[in-house]
Amino acid sequence: MTLVEAPVARRRRMLTLLPLVVVFSLAGLLLARLFAGDPARIPSALIDKPAPSLNLPGLEGGSGLADADLRSGHVTVVNVFGSWCEPCRGEHPFLNELAGDPDFKAAGVALVGVAQRDQPDAIRKFLAELGNPYAKIGLDPDDRAGIDCGVYGVPETFVVRGDGVIAYKHIGPIDADALKREVKPAILAAAGAPKLN
Repeated sequence: MTLVEAPVARRRRMLTLLPLVVVFSLAGLLLARLFAGDPARIPSALIDKPAPSLNLPGLEGGSGLADADLRSGHVTVVNVFGSWCEPCRGEHPFLNELAGDPDFKAAGVALVGVAQRDQPDAIRKFLAELGNPYAKIGLDPDDRAGIDCGVYGVPETFVVRGDGVIAYKHIGPIDADALKREVKPAILAAAGAPKLN
C-alpha cells in the first residue's frame, strides 16, 4: 500500500462505518424517548389560561354551551366526547358517577359535554342508552371548538375554574383510577376545597 492509498482506504472504512453510527444514534434517541415518561401526559398550552370563547348550539334547539357557562363562579368540568367514540362509552359510567357525586353537587360543580363531529340523533341514542350526566351539551360538528381548545382526540376532559381559567386537562378516557387520583383532586383544587375522603 502506498502513501496515497492509505488515506483513501481510511476514508472508505469511515464511510462504511457511517451508516452504523447513524443507526445506533437513532436507536439511542428512540430508546430515550420510549422511556421519557407517560405519553398520555401531553402538556396543554391552555393550563392556567382563560378557556377559549364558546358559542355552541344545544340539542334540539335547547341551550347550548357558551362563555358564560364557563365563567359562572363555580367549577365546570367540560367533557369532549362523541357517540361514535368507543373509549367514550368506556368512560361514561365514571362521568355518571362524577355527575352524581353529592359533594360536587353541593359545591355547584357542573359537568357539561361538547359533542365533537357528531349528529344529534346519534347523541340522543348514545345518552338514552348510557345515561345523561351532562347539565348542558354543546354541539361542535365542525370541530372548531375542539381545535380552539387544543383537543387531540376524544375523549378529553377539562376542569375550568369559576373565573373561566382552565385548571386541568385529562387526555383519554377517564377510568376509576383517573377519577380518584387525578380528576376529582383537580376539581377540588380548582374549587379551593379541602380534600374529600
